[in-house]
Amino acid sequence: MKWLITLLMNSMALLVADYFVAGFHISGFFSALLAALALGLVNTFIRPVLLVLTLPVTFFTLGLFILVVNALAFVIASWFVPGFTVYSFWGALLGAVITSIVSWILNGILNLRD
Repeated sequence: MKWLITLLMNSMALLVADYFVAGFHISGFFSALLAALALGLVNTFIRPVLLVLTLPVTFFTLGLFILVVNALAFVIASWFVPGFTVYSFWGALLGAVITSIVSWILNGILNLRD
């Protein structure tokens, strides 16, 4: 049950980011739900591999390169979801940042983390 609430919150975070960022678009709530699911899968399986492969660059940029990895995860998730379109790298970067912030705020409000 907790994962379903988290999925819904992440969908809402994507819709909020879509409202503020012009660099990507989500066509509706169902697309946002699928995008949140795809982002969860990409962050679980692909993002750790990207983090290991880019570890030297991340080290030399004092961790800032993780923002680029997050944007890449955002773009990869958009490949799998119809109705979730990323127009530019900067849109993916800003969309990933705003989605993370809104999701963090919603998780803090609902206190779902153990």
